[in-house]
Amino acid sequence: MTEVDDSRSPAPPLTERQRARRRRILHVTARLACRGGFEAVQMREVAESSQVALGTLYRYFPSKVHLLVATMQDQLEQLHGTLRRSPPTGERAADRVARTLMRAFEALQREPRLAEAMARALTFADRSVSAEVDQVSRRTTAIILDAVGGLENPTPGQLSAVRVIEHTWHSTLIAWLSGRASIAQVGVDIETVCRLIEVTGAGESDAAGAGKRERAHGSGPVASG
Repeated sequence: MTEVDDSRSPAPPLTERQRARRRRILHVTARLACRGGFEAVQMREVAESSQVALGTLYRYFPSKVHLLVATMQDQLEQLHGTLRRSPPTGERAADRVARTLMRAFEALQREPRLAEAMARALTFADRSVSAEVDQVSRRTTAIILDAVGGLENPTPGQLSAVRVIEHTWHSTLIAWLSGRASIAQVGVDIETVCRLIEVTGAGESDAAGAGKRERAHGSGPVASG
């Protein structure tokens, strides 16, 4: 069996003109998806509405799946900016993460056809779309870590918890879009999985974390009898 070499040279940085063209393409894609979902996003119409040649569009995005996954990354980037300007509140890290993810869910809920189109694209994505899917995952991870706060160097266990939270958020989105889960059920599931943050010790103050470690090892202050 011949092994497939999927290593790719990093793409050169885009010029300002190319970035503007890319933003225009993603804006048109989101608009079409909002109107008619996955089926409404047709590459030729995207090219015409974006005022780019069809061949140029395919150089940026080899398929509709590539295009819609990139659109999701763009939507998450915009959401991340909003969250940074107005971060979630709450004393517990798990609560802040849950509120953050529910705000993301509510944003998608306002445009269900767009949400469905992007979710379908993620489901259909194969290895050829790995770079775009990785961008979505990295942005989601950054959103969660920002909500936790103070995790400049997360441990492997904390990153594993974040991945499980990401998977659950995506699964609940699919369940809601397919009518298999209510908004209330989504909220409960998100709140439940976000407790994994507390299990890993993320979001604790340094003093609280140190106190727990001292008690765990029996090295804390001992009251005299």
